[in-house]
Amino acid sequence: MVSDDLRDFLNRYLAIENQMELLKEDRKNLFDDYKEKVKPSVIREAIRQARLRTKMGDDVAELDNLVAQLDGKLN
Repeated sequence: MVSDDLRDFLNRYLAIENQMELLKEDRKNLFDDYKEKVKPSVIREAIRQARLRTKMGDDVAELDNLVAQLDGKLN
């Protein structure tokens, strides 16, 4: 019975891994499709920052204030 469970687990795990690889390829293709309109590095950073700002909630105003103070002062 354990070997059947392990086989079932492994089959499901490998199916998920395969789906994840397909999704990675889809994401890469999406960026490739839009690279003439928006630089991929810029949109990736925008997505990263939007996620961060969402997580921060009410602290976003403090972040904006600190970024404004640091703007132009770092190399």
